[in-house]
Amino acid sequence: MPAYWTITPKAPGVPPGAFALARTEAAEYHLALTPNLSMGNRGFARVIAISAGFLALPLLAVLGTPILWGLLPFAGLALWGLWYALRRNSRERRILREDLHLTCDKIELRRTNPRQPAQHWEANPYWVRLKLTEKGAQVENYLTLQGAGREVELGAFLSPEERVTLYDELSLALRHLT
Repeated sequence: MPAYWTITPKAPGVPPGAFALARTEAAEYHLALTPNLSMGNRGFARVIAISAGFLALPLLAVLGTPILWGLLPFAGLALWGLWYALRRNSRERRILREDLHLTCDKIELRRTNPRQPAQHWEANPYWVRLKLTEKGAQVENYLTLQGAGREVELGAFLSPEERVTLYDELSLALRHLT
């Protein structure tokens, strides 16, 4: 799951783990959620190389004829379009991010969206309600935070199984703080 927890201060004498935390007033949780990036640079290069190979196959039949020069720009344009679409998708998925900061006084959520302004929400963690709607929602395992008169979605880009895991971890973190 692309969820990264940072917890300070750690409990003394406790082995490191996701929730090895001292229950003090200064305890802080920080959660960074990012979407899965299924294709790295190697995968990108492979997809482009395979696509270029398949685009070259029909051109072999017209090799040495004037028709090749008529088809070559379209093959190049198709390859450039694939290149552009994959790079743009990768760049936007790297920009998309949710940061959740929890202290005993405040819970704060900041969502960074590609090509849109960042969204911000904060509330008192004592009054925040974490809700996981398993059935009947438009999205399976729909995870929300309710508080300060608003309901905000958390981890929209996560899989249903990852949202359940996040719900369990976040429930535990909220119990530690209140």
